[in-house]
Amino acid sequence: MAKIDLSPFGKALTVWVVILLLAMANGIFREAVLAPALGAGTSLVLSGLMLCGVVFLATFLFLPWLDTRVPAHLLTIGLGWLLLTLVFEFSFGLLTGKALPELLEAYTFQGGNLWPAVLAVIVVSPWLAARLRGWF
Repeated sequence: MAKIDLSPFGKALTVWVVILLLAMANGIFREAVLAPALGAGTSLVLSGLMLCGVVFLATFLFLPWLDTRVPAHLLTIGLGWLLLTLVFEFSFGLLTGKALPELLEAYTFQGGNLWPAVLAVIVVSPWLAARLRGWF
């Protein structure tokens, strides 16, 4: 079997896709299990906290594979993930018929929505995970 060597960008993109899939699973779990049991507000808070943890855990586990210990590179990866996330969120939202004001509601903390905190975790996770690993 041939070994596939991914560029640093390819590796970062692959990890982001894994995080995206985990985020989608989190949303499905929130809507199918948490919201019916706990209500909309509580489920949003719990789901947001869970997603922050999942993003950080995935980053921590994949960090050695990303193969960089340069703090500036790690912050660049986090900012790249943020950009990919925003492009995905707005593209998907607009393609499914949501209006821009409706999409922007997710970027407030109203109703227990922690999406802005999740975005912050996405940005800092590569740097913070490397720091916690003692890499610098």
